[in-house]
Amino acid sequence: YFPIECPCKRFQKSHLCSPRYGRCIDGKRFVPIQILDVAGLVPGASEGQGLGNQFLDDLRHANALIHVVDVSGTTNAKGEETVGYDPIGDIEWLRGEIHSWIFGNLDKRWGQIVRRHVAVKASTAETLQNQFSGYGAALPLVQRSLDRSGIKEPLDTWDKEMIKKMVDAFLDERFPTVIALNKIDLSDSDKNISKIMRKYGQSKVVLTSALAETFLRKLHKQKYIVYEEGTDSVQTKEDLPDSDLKPLDERLQNRIEKVQDLVLYRYGSTGVQDVILKAVEVLGLVPAFPVKSLTTFGNANGKGVFKDCILLWPGTTVFEFARIVHESIAINYNGAETVGNRKIGEEDEIMLENNIICFKTSPHATTGSSNTGSK
Repeated sequence: YFPIECPCKRFQKSHLCSPRYGRCIDGKRFVPIQILDVAGLVPGASEGQGLGNQFLDDLRHANALIHVVDVSGTTNAKGEETVGYDPIGDIEWLRGEIHSWIFGNLDKRWGQIVRRHVAVKASTAETLQNQFSGYGAALPLVQRSLDRSGIKEPLDTWDKEMIKKMVDAFLDERFPTVIALNKIDLSDSDKNISKIMRKYGQSKVVLTSALAETFLRKLHKQKYIVYEEGTDSVQTKEDLPDSDLKPLDERLQNRIEKVQDLVLYRYGSTGVQDVILKAVEVLGLVPAFPVKSLTTFGNANGKGVFKDCILLWPGTTVFEFARIVHESIAINYNGAETVGNRKIGEEDEIMLENNIICFKTSPHATTGSSNTGSK
């Protein structure tokens, strides 16, 4: 779940908020997102090693990548237990495998690609889009990749190094990656964290302990503790004597204190929630709330406050959002307003400042209720 501040808190309607998907707790909204596990990728996958292209092919369905790295150095690139392994190599080989996969697919057909490019007199971006469409890339993304590469020469003059440079730029645009350094509570992690931070910086690196997160969530579910995800807050029966929490025995108490000392108090959280936040952040997704009334903030049936939250790509216009919410709204579109009954144009981009939207439709329109959830 991707946590955001729900507008129900700003308008003092937290007690009425009823998300169709996910949940809202005291104004903190947890919006569901889909994660695909492609664990098992190994060095040489682009050449068929391991399960090879099956795993690489799965990446086509991703909008961003979260690369989970064992920063303790206790497992190697093949997932085998070891000691003293340098995890910085894992970061490098993963990008290298994806790069080799895409470059290889281009290189083996490059002569044919160039001949067709010259014959149809297409632009460089159009020709590349035909090749990159299989990775889920639309023309604007390919154009951004081309601009990022800095290549100005005609496509029919490109050599292998220029193709590789283009693939590098395409990877940055198409597969933005967050690096999750896991097992931060183990003894050898500190030196490896420092080394990776020096090379890659902090902007796309998150420190995590998945084991600590799993342990805390399990105890929360079993009603031994109250644990707030993404924080260092853990409350027990001792902290909340009037609650229905179960008392802890000495063993559980010691384990909780160890997690607090090695992870929560040291890093502020287990980092698991921060990984999701960072992934959505690099994508620039904007949460938007379609409502029937800008007074009650209810949905089309008048039930529930801010019932739907839809994550939109940056640059999505008001009219495009109308079509996402319900096709009949777009067909019968007659305008849109945001908080304060302020009119907004159909070509206006949706941002945090205007992301609560009431659509106006023709009087004869029958839109029904939206069953579109967060994507």
